Amino acid sequence: MTDLVRSRPPAFVFDLDGTLVDSVYHHVMSWQEALGEAGIDLAMWRIHRKIGMSGGLFVRGIQRETGIDLSPEQVEALTDAHGRHYAARVPFVKPLPGAPELLRHLTEVGIPWTIATSGRRAGAEPMLAKLGAPTDLPMVTRDEVARAKPDPDLFLAGAAKLGVDPAQCVVVGDSIWDLLAARRAGSLGVGLLSGGYGADELERAHAFRVYDEPADLLAHIDELGVRGD
Repeated sequence: MTDLVRSRPPAFVFDLDGTLVDSVYHHVMSWQEALGEAGIDLAMWRIHRKIGMSGGLFVRGIQRETGIDLSPEQVEALTDAHGRHYAARVPFVKPLPGAPELLRHLTEVGIPWTIATSGRRAGAEPMLAKLGAPTDLPMVTRDEVARAKPDPDLFLAGAAKLGVDPAQCVVVGDSIWDLLAARRAGSLGVGLLSGGYGADELERAHAFRVYDEPADLLAHIDELGVRGD
């Protein structure tokens, strides 16, 4: 495939939640509790469909589905409540199978990589130790960009921190929002099933390949132009 005919191996930009750490459903429960505090009763599956987009777009989608108008102050309180509930779950979040090994392999073979997440830094930084990632990793979080996914800002910033062209990057994510943002950034998108989206959904969002989880991606890493020699 012409996308993979490049003068040098690709760099990797990873989403975090549902891609490297098993946290999607922790976020779902945290949002449901936050919404409940605001008097909004919403089924978990409806919340799950929006995980991965920016908090602002998430709340906008909730308002559209429920017909409830929220003031800017209420939106801020809702976002803060989600952060509070999620922070209580952070100690229980684990890396997805193969995630630390995948990142370690890329480092060992000299492939640059980073993480770009629509989560806030306060919730993302504790995940680095769980993944065995360096504390000085040039990670990009929602705090650093004007717009989160499905806008491409996070992945563009990730490529910039690695010092590579976005077209040289493989973006790995678990949601359709990741893949839409990857395409808009001009990067090759790869999907994982570990966030709960189906393979057909990820493929329709232009995933070049879809793997089960990080361990499966590592087992097929040569398909993405990465060699161990």
